[in-house]
Amino acid sequence: MASDPTAGGAPAEMPVESAEDLDIQAHLSGLERRLEQLQAENAELQDKHLRAVAEAQNIRRRAQQDIEKERKFGIERFARDVLSVADNLGRALSAMPGDLDELDPALRNVVAGVQATERELLSVLERHGVTRIEALGKPFNAEFHQAMMEIEDPSVPSGTVVQELIPGYLIAGRLLRAAMVAVSRGGPARTAKADNEN
Repeated sequence: MASDPTAGGAPAEMPVESAEDLDIQAHLSGLERRLEQLQAENAELQDKHLRAVAEAQNIRRRAQQDIEKERKFGIERFARDVLSVADNLGRALSAMPGDLDELDPALRNVVAGVQATERELLSVLERHGVTRIEALGKPFNAEFHQAMMEIEDPSVPSGTVVQELIPGYLIAGRLLRAAMVAVSRGGPARTAKADNEN
């Protein structure tokens, strides 16, 4: 009769790991470590990729803003220089006598030509975003006006622009040149109602 090694309470043999099993486990352990390394590298590369994409979007957005700003304000220096031409045309016209009918017809044509030139120049400036600041009769505003003198006038509320010496201009809503003005004093105090009417 054959004897059963497990019979009679004899201990069962412990399975012995072969060298091949140990090699497989070591290989699996190495693969698991390699997998963890690759997953960490992958996460790091994904993070770098997301950062690079975000940085590229920021650069693109900043470049677009710079282009827009340059488009709006790139002519600022040129426009400021051209304003002196508009000022000189305005001065030439204001120096003319009040009644043009008394002038020689040839001189009237010169005046009409200067008026047309001034209108065209202001129209070109406006097409490029340069607009004149309306100052006369408005309350003094230090953001847009530069007070050159005060004029005593009790009939006008104090702090009202009563004379425009040199017109002011905006470019795309931003101050290009402040209007140089004369401001009233000695009149009644300005009220909110009077400010809203202007």
